[in-house]
Amino acid sequence: ASLERAAELFVFLKEDSEKLAAKDIYELLRVWENKHRMWQAESHLRAVTFREETRWPGYYIRTDIPAIDEENWHCFVNMKWNPETNEWSVFKRPVIDMFDVKF
Repeated sequence: ASLERAAELFVFLKEDSEKLAAKDIYELLRVWENKHRMWQAESHLRAVTFREETRWPGYYIRTDIPAIDEENWHCFVNMKWNPETNEWSVFKRPVIDMFDVKF
């Protein structure tokens, strides 16, 4: 429920970020930093929401899916933003074991 609420609030945050302005180069840097943090936070929220497994207690816990799932954890979560449709696509990519590392 908290992740869903955060996604709802990002809509307002994006709307407000379009009204940011700067009077000098320093403020412009601060505006860009805030917009960059907004994009990073939204992408992180989407990655956390996409994963359906729990990891170590105290590190990454999904209370709605509490079981630890080692097999599905070992992957990368990637995403793309499509500016034409204003939509994210989120997908998993395998971890390629080049050095025979045992998990």
